[in-house]
Amino acid sequence: MKKHGPVIAVSGIVLVIISLSIAVSAIPTNVTGPGDLFVSSLFEGMFDEISNEIQIMPDDSAYFSYSTYSSDIPILWGIQILDYQAGDKLSITITNIFGDDYGTFVQDEPILFEVLEISQSDTLNLEIQNLGTDDVTVIVMFSEDPENSESFTNPDSPVMNMVLPLMVSGFLLILGVIVLIIGIIVILVDLKNNYDNKRNY
Repeated sequence: MKKHGPVIAVSGIVLVIISLSIAVSAIPTNVTGPGDLFVSSLFEGMFDEISNEIQIMPDDSAYFSYSTYSSDIPILWGIQILDYQAGDKLSITITNIFGDDYGTFVQDEPILFEVLEISQSDTLNLEIQNLGTDDVTVIVMFSEDPENSESFTNPDSPVMNMVLPLMVSGFLLILGVIVLIIGIIVILVDLKNNYDNKRNY
C-alpha cells in the first residue's frame, strides 16, 4: 500500500496542532477560563472608555452615557454579557441629548459590536433593557475612530501582538484541515485501488 495518503494526513494533523499552539500562545496568560474572556482585556488599549460592570435584572433597564470629542468619525460601541447564558437577550436604544434616535439594537449573543457615524461631537445615551429571564452583568465599550487607533497602527500594541498570531493560526488551521481531508481521500483511493488489484489476481 502506498504511503502518500498517511503522510499527507499526518502533515495536516501537524498543521492543526501548530495552529492551536500559536492560538494558545497568543491568548494572555491571565485568561484561565471563559469567565476571564473580557473583550476589553483582550483588546487592551483599543477602547477610549469602558464602563464598570452593570447588573440588570429581568425587565429592568440600565443607562449609560458617552460623550464624543470629535466630528465626522465612526464610533465603535460594544456590549459584552459577562455571565452569558442561552436565552439572555438585551435591547439597546441609543439617543442623544436632543432626543435624536440612533436606532434600537437587539443582542442575543455574548458580544455585540456596532458602528455609528457621528457628524458632530455629541452625547450618546444608551438604554439597555434586559429582555431575558435571568440577571445579566454587562460592560459597555466605546472607541472613537477605531481604524486609526494606536492599537492597530502600532505593531507593538497588545492588540496587534494578539491579532496577528491569531490570523496566522486561523490560516494554518484551515490549511491543516484541507490537507488532512486530502490525505484521507488519498488513503481511501489507495485502499480501493489495492482492493481492486487483489480481486484481479
